[in-house]
Amino acid sequence: MSQAIVYSTAGCADCNQVKQWLSGQGIAYEVRDIMSSAVYQEEVEKLGFMGIPVTVFGGQAVKGFDLPRLQALFASVVK
Repeated sequence: MSQAIVYSTAGCADCNQVKQWLSGQGIAYEVRDIMSSAVYQEEVEKLGFMGIPVTVFGGQAVKGFDLPRLQALFASVVK
């Protein structure tokens, strides 16, 4: 299974909600702090987003803590 990527920053409440939800589902993820890397910021912009969090998995991206969309994104791995 590929690992999810969460673009976030420290102190971002929605980012923390996404990470807590992923952890609760047992889904492995990599955190990419856009404030520590211009490359990560550019990756978010290339995905078509200006804000965070952005969760990427299986070639698809979800912005924000959008639980229905996150559940759909991970439907193949969340049982």
